[in-house]
Amino acid sequence: MNLNFKSPHPKTYIFDLDGTILQYNLIFTEDRDELLPGVQELWDSFDPQDMIILTTARPEYLREHTEQELTKNGIPYHRLIMQIERGPRYLINDMDPKAPGKRAIAINVKRDKGI
Repeated sequence: MNLNFKSPHPKTYIFDLDGTILQYNLIFTEDRDELLPGVQELWDSFDPQDMIILTTARPEYLREHTEQELTKNGIPYHRLIMQIERGPRYLINDMDPKAPGKRAIAINVKRDKGI
């Protein structure tokens, strides 16, 4: 998946965790969180100035476990937002009249199929 959209500014990427970058898993025990196909290659392609935000419906008490699993799997990020609702997620952003083009881009992937 090519996420390298042209922009003169650093980009912000927002990813759901389970089923998108990690295998969907309702049993949160050690060594159960594994990367899906294509995720490591995508992470390796990001510009170091880009911001990565991860979201998950996992409860807050799983933060330490989740952070450890992300570190173990080599997934750097800037923010981890826990305990969001499981329903639809909307990304809404303004459009710069001096720089035409979409600034809010949404992509849906099939659960556990990778990126």
